[in-house]
Amino acid sequence: MRVISGSARGRRLLTPRGDRIRPTADRVKESLFNILAGLVGNFAGCRVLDVFAGTGNLGIEALSRGAAAAVFIDENREAASLVTRNLELTGFADRGTVLRNEALAALKSLERSAGTFALVFLDPPYRQGLSERVLEFLAGSPLIDDSSLVVAETAAQEELPDGFGRLAQFDRRVYGDTAITFFMLKKQ
Repeated sequence: MRVISGSARGRRLLTPRGDRIRPTADRVKESLFNILAGLVGNFAGCRVLDVFAGTGNLGIEALSRGAAAAVFIDENREAASLVTRNLELTGFADRGTVLRNEALAALKSLERSAGTFALVFLDPPYRQGLSERVLEFLAGSPLIDDSSLVVAETAAQEELPDGFGRLAQFDRRVYGDTAITFFMLKKQ
């Protein structure tokens, strides 16, 4: 697993032992970021939220491409440690914050002080309904606004609902056994 583009391009990231943490494959990540480049253009200055961060792979890629800051959430001790070490390896420790907490508890805490995020990644363990719970929460949260993009990675067989309140699905791509689903808030 490596950083694909930007200031840390080519840098290898630490990966977990075993299969408790499932990092996004480089091929899927490259396709995802090509799509995001078309949607958001320049990542410069944007704030990123990486929920169920695992290794920090997605948030670190965004930082490498110019994102101003990223918050990484994972309740798993090994995952939080991997994210911290990968931020140090890539030189982004000063722009990344790691929260070791359950996703919804961390998001509720962030609501009090974090402001909005331009880009939110969700990559939870597959087939546990975690994406749906977080998407439902985000639909009514001040952590996103009308210009935010929310990207959920699931198993290809997992179909997420078309919407959660004002949060609406606008694209879905399948790469082998992985699906990437894109959401934005509907304009009021």
